[in-house]
Amino acid sequence: FDDYVRGVESLDERLRDLDAAIEKEAQTDDYRETVGLVRCFRGIDTLTAMTLLSELGDVTRFNSPRQLMAYLGLTPSEYSSGDRSRRGGITKAGNAHARRVLIESAWHYRHGTRVGVRLRQRREGQPGWAIAIADKAQSRLTRRRKQLQDRGKPSTKATVAVARELVGFLWAALTHQALETAA
Repeated sequence: FDDYVRGVESLDERLRDLDAAIEKEAQTDDYRETVGLVRCFRGIDTLTAMTLLSELGDVTRFNSPRQLMAYLGLTPSEYSSGDRSRRGGITKAGNAHARRVLIESAWHYRHGTRVGVRLRQRREGQPGWAIAIADKAQSRLTRRRKQLQDRGKPSTKATVAVARELVGFLWAALTHQALETAA
């Protein structure tokens, strides 16, 4: 039993070290500004932001948010034959790690629209346009989730739908930043 406890403690220490290393990397010039923008969104802190940025790379390579949604496998599949067309579950084609992290973040939109203490702290020093996009996302996504659940959709399906729309707001914020940087 003591060996198992030491093994778990060792892994906990390793996780803390990795989190500290990721936090340190997020503060470098390459990531600081972009991570700050993404952290303005509810449910996204440093680890999630770094995961998304490293998995997605340059978001401006996607011409539209729909292309990014498709890359992440968050678009509905379609079965069609002749005049008949039927939509299925998400395609799950694409980056599974980024998709998982986005769905984890989307669970935060099940709560009412508000800006808590930690979110307010993460937003300090960020540009107003980024906070406006994040606020619009929070308002839209909490309302959307409630509508879906009121119509009888399971909680998990509503969360995936919210994650898909969250991608659109993230794309808007990151492409806006790229345009500002280029100007």
